[in-house]
This record gives sequence, C-alpha cells and structure tokens, in this order.
Amino acid sequence: MDQKIDIRESTIKRINGYLHRVIPVADKSGQIISYALKPLMLEFKPRDIMQILVGSALLAIPVSLTEEAWNLGQVLPNTNVLSIAILSLLFISVFVYFNFYKITFKGYVFEFIKRVLGTYILSFLVVTVILTLLQKCPWGVDNLLAIKRIVIVAFPAAMSGTLSDTLK
Repeated sequence: MDQKIDIRESTIKRINGYLHRVIPVADKSGQIISYALKPLMLEFKPRDIMQILVGSALLAIPVSLTEEAWNLGQVLPNTNVLSIAILSLLFISVFVYFNFYKITFKGYVFEFIKRVLGTYILSFLVVTVILTLLQKCPWGVDNLLAIKRIVIVAFPAAMSGTLSDTLK
C-alpha cells in the first residue's frame, strides 16, 4: 500500500545553491526512513534567462518571417495590440503560477512577478532584434508600427519562452 505524501510536512532547503522541497518518506509505522528531494524553480536565475531567450527564438523566428504578422501590425487598432500584450502577460502569469508557484506562492510573490515580467520582456527583446534584422521594424519612420509588429510576434514567442523555462 502506497503512503500518501503530505506536502505540508515538507520543508524547503537550499542544496548546492538551488531550492528543493524536502519530503519525508515514512514506513508503515510512520517512522521517517528517507527524504525525497524535489527541485523548486521559484527563483529567477541566469539559467532561466537563457532558456527563455532560446525558447522565445524558437517561435519568434518562423512567425517573424510571415507576411501575415507584418500586415497585422498595419491593420490592427492600437487597442487590439494592447489587448494582445495584456493577454500575453495573463497567459504567462497563469502558466507560471500553476507550474512553479501554486504550492509555494507566499513569500515568493516578487520572484513570481520578476519571472512573468522577465519572460515577457526577454521575449519582446528577442522579437525586436529579429524583426529589426529583417528590416520589418521601421524605426525612425513609423515607430508605432514597429512596436505593434513586435507585440504581435512576441505573443507566440513569449508562450514558447515560458514553456522552455519549465525545463529543469
């Protein structure tokens, strides 16, 4: 018969610089015989930044090459583009919360905000570089169009960056 592990009995410890949830493993009599370690990804570290950059580029590159994305920047009203940016942040927030902070949110709110905003900003920067290199950001001529195109392409890029951040 399997013992059910009560997550409330676990503790959080830093091991080799990374946070882990230490879960006691007990035998049938209730005696602790061992401990299980589960890595926690609550802190936003340089490794996470690299994963987000690479993950963002995975979808930013093909989407940046499509004429549909360029044209959407021209025809979509500003409110729709702003809504896309807000939707991106909402999706990132929900995904990050349920994958990293659901159990351990208290005490890590700043890290949560840092991860969400960091993911979107890094994705935004990746898209900015790619679209600028492709000469699809008319900087100095039509900055608003450039930003609108970046926001549109940053939506899928941020999603893939968020997903790649879950890799351990």
